[in-house]
Amino acid sequence: MTRRAVVAGTFYPLSADSLKHSLAKLFGEASKSDCVCVVSPHAGYEYSGRTAALAIASLKQTKTFIIIGPNHNLIGPDFSVMSSGKWQTPLGEVEIDSRLAKELEKCSVLEEDDLAHAREHSIEVQLPFLQYRFKKFSFVPISISNTDYSDDFLGKCEMLGRHIAKTVKGKSVGMIASSDFSHYLPAKIADKKDSEAVEKVISLDTKGFFVTLERVDASVCGYAPIAVVMSAAKAMGLKKAEVINHTNSGDATGDYSSVVSYYAIGFK
Repeated sequence: MTRRAVVAGTFYPLSADSLKHSLAKLFGEASKSDCVCVVSPHAGYEYSGRTAALAIASLKQTKTFIIIGPNHNLIGPDFSVMSSGKWQTPLGEVEIDSRLAKELEKCSVLEEDDLAHAREHSIEVQLPFLQYRFKKFSFVPISISNTDYSDDFLGKCEMLGRHIAKTVKGKSVGMIASSDFSHYLPAKIADKKDSEAVEKVISLDTKGFFVTLERVDASVCGYAPIAVVMSAAKAMGLKKAEVINHTNSGDATGDYSSVVSYYAIGFK
């Protein structure tokens, strides 16, 4: 099965040549690093593309990725994996790593469901960045429907994160949590709320992250994918996390009265 691109022509250019040109500008002088995991935004490239490019550029060289994104459409199980087939973008097709996907599916919270991925953009928009930076690779897409900030839901995110860490131990696998941060707030308010949440992310404090999000009434759309990656990073023994870049939509539009904010965060 081939999953067709659904936001080409809206979130990013439809033609391969235009997309390559756009990506070349977005990557610019982005320096390479050796991050194992990153948080990367998933808005339209004109808004969050530079931040996403910096996130993807910071990933260590590898040929396999796990991309975890929020399920904005809330279709399918809460934790959904697609374990076979290919995803298409204007730059070509990317194959799913079926063997790795089946190993990950052994985690009790994760269920096979293609429909959850059919119209969701949060994973798709990461692929052209990876295609431009890494050329040939395979990946596993995992989609999570955010439910609440309960201990039960956090426990499921942490369980998946630990299972991922155990599964990829001794292997070269990169991990991406696809998420934007505050939505449609004045920039100063967004910065205040986000900074408190990001502080917990870089300290790998998953419980503190959930508590903070609920306390400040945050609107971080990919908080579950971030929690999974935080848990995996901790289980893998990663010690350092840092903000690579921070922008918001106002930097593109000039309107800071209602912004969506974007962070690139790296773990190594």
